[in-house]
Amino acid sequence: MAVAALSSFTSPLSSSTVKFRYSFYSNSSFFLKPLHCHCKISPSNPQPHHRHNHREEVVGKKKKPRECKEEKSGKGSVVGPQTAAYKSFGISKKDKESLIFDSKDQQVEPNNIQDSAFLNAVVKVYCTHTAPDYSLPWQKQRQYASTGSAFMIGGRKLITNAHCVEHDTQVKVKRRGDDRKYVAKVLARGVDCDIALLSVESDEFWRDVEPLRLGRLPHLQDSVTVVGYPLGGDTISVTKGVVSRIEVTSYAHGSSDLLGIQIDAAINPGNSGGPAFNDQGECIGVAFQVYRSEEAENIGYVIPSTVVSHFLTDYEKNGRYTGFPCLGVLIQKLENPALRACLKVQSNEGVLVRRVEPTSDANNVLKEGDVIVSFDDVRVGCEGTVPFRSNERIAFHFLISQKFAGDTAELGIIRAGEFMKTKIILNPRVHLVPFHIDGGQPSYLIIAGLVFTPLSEPLIEEECEDNWGLKLLAKARYSLARFKGEQLVILSQVLANEVNIGYEDMGNQQVLKFNGTRIKNIHHLAHLVDSCKDKYLCFEFEDSYVAVLDREAVAAASSSILTDYGIPLERSSDLSKPYVDTPEGDQPSGKEYSDSPVSNYEIGFDGLLWA
Repeated sequence: MAVAALSSFTSPLSSSTVKFRYSFYSNSSFFLKPLHCHCKISPSNPQPHHRHNHREEVVGKKKKPRECKEEKSGKGSVVGPQTAAYKSFGISKKDKESLIFDSKDQQVEPNNIQDSAFLNAVVKVYCTHTAPDYSLPWQKQRQYASTGSAFMIGGRKLITNAHCVEHDTQVKVKRRGDDRKYVAKVLARGVDCDIALLSVESDEFWRDVEPLRLGRLPHLQDSVTVVGYPLGGDTISVTKGVVSRIEVTSYAHGSSDLLGIQIDAAINPGNSGGPAFNDQGECIGVAFQVYRSEEAENIGYVIPSTVVSHFLTDYEKNGRYTGFPCLGVLIQKLENPALRACLKVQSNEGVLVRRVEPTSDANNVLKEGDVIVSFDDVRVGCEGTVPFRSNERIAFHFLISQKFAGDTAELGIIRAGEFMKTKIILNPRVHLVPFHIDGGQPSYLIIAGLVFTPLSEPLIEEECEDNWGLKLLAKARYSLARFKGEQLVILSQVLANEVNIGYEDMGNQQVLKFNGTRIKNIHHLAHLVDSCKDKYLCFEFEDSYVAVLDREAVAAASSSILTDYGIPLERSSDLSKPYVDTPEGDQPSGKEYSDSPVSNYEIGFDGLLWA
């Protein structure tokens, strides 16, 4: 079987890169990896720290929407927004007009592209990263350095990839033809869309340079020029190609599905965060990942300008980045006529709702067995596609991604043969087992040497899947959060001491209850322990295992355990804040996981898709 790799060039030390199992689709599978340039280890630490020698790659399955012949595009076709980058930062109309390129004057010829003014807006990014140690959550791993690319936009801001500045401790940028590096600040990160917003305070950095503006979404076969600072040299690099495909694409870093542009121009490590231009000198997107396979060549991916504009508008609107929303349902295509007839769907359209996320607003509106036939009056085809520009169709998820968190969408559904319309509030998806840790550092709680931490994909990767029980892995891959704030709390290891004799070999097990109370999250566990007045602390784990500790002995031993193992505090700083109870809602707790994966990367065929 041929193995392909969709890579976004992250540093090999990036512990946030999520590792998935192979998904088999169309006799091939591919890897998704975020796209940094070559990684440089700190001089004081010549070798990167690896707890396990396994491949740090994201493996996923790419969704390729196909045309539903019965649906015709034309009137009512969906066209993506064409927002200028400067709009998000309050630049006046006059300022925006002064930055608009004239198509004839800015036509880029292969022979004079090195003299094009817009190249001066592309900068090199130098980032020093210090990733968390998820196995020892009170400390961090050794620092490492990487390089990438970025470009200037309006409002004295820069755009780059989120994976270029992940776990950053210092970010510097350098202009083309300059030998000075300027310190940059990360204003916002969009993990799901792999975009980060930077700022530089120095006035000299912005002198005599014209920021880029975002152009419109290109068409197939349009020329594209990728600019950045990839490996192989220190100066700016330019490669040319054409637009090969535009569709909803798997984003490796964010484990999400958003609109993407496939191009055949060469993209290499270090191109991450660099702009892609059309022939008018307009930025049509941001280079971020490539597809690698023995059977394919020159397949690169660009985040389109529409996704970048959405990110910027979100940041301007909320003062922070809130994320792309989702519908919160698992949908199945309705290609089979008998299936449509059974559901009393008379036309060749619609997608079947197979599962609804308990934390989504859809849980209050939709039911399993409903058929979604329209989204904001745009008809949804039987293969889960909608009209897109002229004579094109695109995955239904594209419509959802045009919305913002908190927006309302009107759905047309068929329930038991009856058509009705309903409204749903869209919000970002809540992952029971997150792909990234908000704030960068994982939470932890140490009780008599028992180290508790929430389960996350980076922790699974760092500890290696072979060290986890099948039941716990099944929960990670197949469980949905029953309420907002729910976590799977794990006993990651036991720091040996007299007080925990007999429990030293425990590790990577989920703790379910404390003194008979079911645990909602790690903050809830800390609250239960702090407020406990009983003589014994009783922890109930999966597989019916029980660990009991004497409360007074625990209090006496805590200080010496921290000293012996060189641990500064018994808990992370977030657990020192007052606990706010989280309502569990009406979801039953008996069924811990279902038959369908919670991620599109884990679904083994193209008939099912989370939206």
